[in-house]
Amino acid sequence: MVSKNLTTTLLLFTTFLFISGSISAVHSSPRLNATTKDLEFVRTSCNVTQYPDLCFKSLAGYASTVHESPARLTKVSVDVAILEAKSTVVFLSRLSRSAPEVKNCVSYVRYALDSMRDDCLPILRNIIRGGGGVAAAPSPAAPPSSEVFSNQMDDITYMSTVITFEETCTDEYEDEEGKVKTVVCDRVNKLKMFSSIALSLANSLAKNGSSP
Repeated sequence: MVSKNLTTTLLLFTTFLFISGSISAVHSSPRLNATTKDLEFVRTSCNVTQYPDLCFKSLAGYASTVHESPARLTKVSVDVAILEAKSTVVFLSRLSRSAPEVKNCVSYVRYALDSMRDDCLPILRNIIRGGGGVAAAPSPAAPPSSEVFSNQMDDITYMSTVITFEETCTDEYEDEEGKVKTVVCDRVNKLKMFSSIALSLANSLAKNGSSP
């Protein structure tokens, strides 16, 4: 029993170091070639989210790539959330070796990851390519670009599904106590913050339109 408890404690400590490193990697510093205008666009855009400071800290490093495009900023926010989801899957998978009950949570986070990667990203890529941005010229063979854009943004509700998967994971620990619950919930709640940022930016994009 002592040996098992020691193994669990060591694994929790190791995974804590892993998560700390992964979060630091996501929180990138602003790139030197980003203009003040680019950075201010990111900061202002982040004000629509529940976590404006975290939003700016994690996205400012991409300001020069985003270049004042709401669609590009939204895509980057999903990219960042995907990175967090990937590291969370690795983190929880390692933890499940000594805490098998975590395996269900791993599955839910994988569902969230798949939804962001396979459902949300293709929509945003299409918008950025001009397949639905409101600035795109309409084609006689296609619906007006504003209608296309509206239809595409209706599909971005997949981001809501992402958060539902993540919440299902933490809900399973509602009546539990102990170190495993604390570590799992802290980790997944951090992921939910990034997913929430992406959803808020997607909702803003849907409301205000985009020029890729």
